[in-house]
Amino acid sequence: MKRGDLYLVRKPGQDAKKQRVFAVVSRQDFIDTRFSTVICAPVYSRRLGLSTEVAVGIAEGLKGECAIHADALASIPKSMLTDYVGSLGPMKLAQLDQALRIALAVE
Repeated sequence: MKRGDLYLVRKPGQDAKKQRVFAVVSRQDFIDTRFSTVICAPVYSRRLGLSTEVAVGIAEGLKGECAIHADALASIPKSMLTDYVGSLGPMKLAQLDQALRIALAVE
């Protein structure tokens, strides 16, 4: 599992959908530890044009155009991240970093 990987998660917590794609956003050092959870950001098909969204789509392994929402972070057990969808390239990872900085008000 790597930072920027996308996984389909079945029954993600309080989400109304039966399944949703999530992007792993935890730092790699943390992902590689024995902790059982990682921080993820959900992928929604609806794009609102916010500065905390990262546009993703077919190039990242998804069925269509979507957006990672950095304002809706969730802690997800690694055991639920089994259905690999794709991963973000370096440019998309940089955009995700910027979206996270904005969402968390980190300079």
